[in-house]
Amino acid sequence: MRPLEASLLAATVLVFLLHVVRLPGRARHLRSLALIPLPLLAAQVLVEGARWQMIPAYALSGLLAAAWPARTAGWGRGSTRIWAGLGGMGLVVAIAVPLAVPVFGFPRPTGPYAIGTQTYHWVDAARPDIFTADPDDRREVVVQVWYPAVDEPSAPRAPYVADGRALAPLARLMELPDSTFGYFDQVRTNAVPGAPAAREAVRHPVLLFSHGRGGYRQHNTAQVEELVSHGYVVAAIDHPHAAAGVVFPDGRRVDLDPRMLDRAFIDSVIPFLAQDAIFTLDRLADLDRSDDVLAGRLDLDHVGMFGVSLGGAVAGETCKIEPRLGACLPIDVFLPADVVSDGLRQPVMWISRDADTMRREGWSESDVEETHRTMRAVFDRLPGAGYIVLVPGMYHVDFSDFPLFSPLAEPLGLRGPLDARRARVIPDTYALAFFDKHLKGRPAPLLDDPSRRFPEVLFESR
Repeated sequence: MRPLEASLLAATVLVFLLHVVRLPGRARHLRSLALIPLPLLAAQVLVEGARWQMIPAYALSGLLAAAWPARTAGWGRGSTRIWAGLGGMGLVVAIAVPLAVPVFGFPRPTGPYAIGTQTYHWVDAARPDIFTADPDDRREVVVQVWYPAVDEPSAPRAPYVADGRALAPLARLMELPDSTFGYFDQVRTNAVPGAPAAREAVRHPVLLFSHGRGGYRQHNTAQVEELVSHGYVVAAIDHPHAAAGVVFPDGRRVDLDPRMLDRAFIDSVIPFLAQDAIFTLDRLADLDRSDDVLAGRLDLDHVGMFGVSLGGAVAGETCKIEPRLGACLPIDVFLPADVVSDGLRQPVMWISRDADTMRREGWSESDVEETHRTMRAVFDRLPGAGYIVLVPGMYHVDFSDFPLFSPLAEPLGLRGPLDARRARVIPDTYALAFFDKHLKGRPAPLLDDPSRRFPEVLFESR
């Protein structure tokens, strides 16, 4: 909870007690403290920003102030009891809601590099957008790039999602109000917008990231920041019509296409989404030539791709058709039929779960079977290195930032039973070891003997 939020709630508790506790005559002037929450409320809204989770606290502090004249004039014991009961319930709600859905923070990355970020809007003039009916519409993408940067401890950090409108369709899909995720603009990451690139004139390997169906480019920010802190540039692609919502610089918002809920349609557009990644790679080459911050910093001879859920399928498809990709990491997803039939040629790591955990989460038997069958079919035919990492106790959402959103995720069964920190560290550590070995050429002891560090992981390599 943020400092002014905590101060407002503390003041509200104090004023509530002053209203319901019988005070001696000489202490009754303390009831004038009932007005204290009001300036704190104003300061909290102006400095930290209002959010819907604080509405009960805002309302209760206003009611306490409004009740002050009646309380100082004196009211009966029955009124005090009613006030104590209703006000007490309101107080519980006012405290519980912001604690249950906090303005969360991101873990501090473990690598030696600070992190900068910039966002780009690119139009592929050569490619029509197959999601729209207008043949003149060209494909547009929004890409956020994170990169190793100069450490600027006092610089403002980038918001998690700068424009909450992008996630309104996701909230609607979950049958929640459009504003549910609007407070994400108050969540701060570890990245500094536009920070100068790290001082040493080093080119860093590049990783492309593709989000899940109805997701957003930032939904694996914790994992992305961990990789960047160890010397990678990560470019996360917003796929319009496959993302929850994409807000373009001119204010337009493109929402999730309802057809993306149909599996046959999804299968038909995966190759098109893979072209988003290839187009992004082409534009990154332009940045390496002329961008004010990133020119000369991108090692485009060493490029990998990873993605979660649908993004993992897109990663597999892209790796099949794009020879510039030297390492492929699909996370918790099936692979497309053409990838299964044709195979992959570069090193591949799969990070997923065992079948029993999938069933425990509620996955259908057909989805469990397809995920494991397609993974195994490609793994068994790889011409080179391959790794299967299965983490029992992790649910699908655990492979994203979702567990950070609320401390109630596990008690409510919204995430897996595996310890939240371990559920974050295991995939991040394996991903880093995989890319270090196959893009940087570094030794990766974890991939040779993983049992010492993560004995719960089901690991296979070839």
